[in-house]
Amino acid sequence: MNIPDTLRYTATHEWVRQEADGNLSVGISDHAQDSLGELVYVELPEAGRRLAAGDACAVVESVKAASDVYSPVEGEVVARNGALADAPNEVNKDPYAAWLFRIKPASGARLDNLMDAQTYRKRLGRP
Repeated sequence: MNIPDTLRYTATHEWVRQEADGNLSVGISDHAQDSLGELVYVELPEAGRRLAAGDACAVVESVKAASDVYSPVEGEVVARNGALADAPNEVNKDPYAAWLFRIKPASGARLDNLMDAQTYRKRLGRP
């Protein structure tokens, strides 16, 4: 199970990476994609959509199940990974390269409420 130390994680298995411009890239963790199986469809939020922390804002669907993806922080969607519409299984190949959307965090949005890699590993029962 790949759990990069450089990312933050949510209890609902999203990963978050802060980009150089201050925006956050969001995707699903290796654990999440492995649990779902081969992805066959993704529905991503539109740019400009305002989100509260915890809002369901995207859907990933596999041959086994569909699952909501939640916003890790309050903010505005600034981009979505449109390439996944034609190739949702890219998330299965490398869930940390295949980000789903980018969000500009609202003023005061805090990443320290998210889990670091060590805490996320413990939550999953991994050493």
